[in-house]
Amino acid sequence: MEIALYLLAALLIVGGLAGTVLPILPGIPMIFGGIWLVAAVDGYRHLGAGWLLVIGALGALGVLVDFVAGTMGAKRVGASPRALWGATLGTLVGMFLGIPGLILGPFAGALLGELSAGTSVLRSAHVGVGTWVGLLAGALVKLVLSFLMVGLFGLAMLL
Repeated sequence: MEIALYLLAALLIVGGLAGTVLPILPGIPMIFGGIWLVAAVDGYRHLGAGWLLVIGALGALGVLVDFVAGTMGAKRVGASPRALWGATLGTLVGMFLGIPGLILGPFAGALLGELSAGTSVLRSAHVGVGTWVGLLAGALVKLVLSFLMVGLFGLAMLL
């Protein structure tokens, strides 16, 4: 039974790493779930509460980055408050519409928010692109945090 649980944990971790770049999978929660499963099967001998708290904090930061990256990208290019709200709402709605929604939702929300603030179409498109750049930067940060989580897991298992 232990072998099956370790295999499940490995699948969760590998699937989670894939999920950091494929928005259809909840990458960071899967990674943390796999790490926690290994810790539980191991009887928390190598991965105690301290390690799990640090790895969990990194995971929480990664999830937070995932939610605010688009909004921060829009803010970086000087978006109006309506565009920031639009990017946030677009991200939330996009989560329920699959990959196209996750890609287009924040852009469309920021674009519509900026248009409703009375700015030009060109300026609104600029804000939408800034939102996409924020999403890409957020994805990179999330990927780095995911690999850091797995690296700390590996280090804890070696010690």
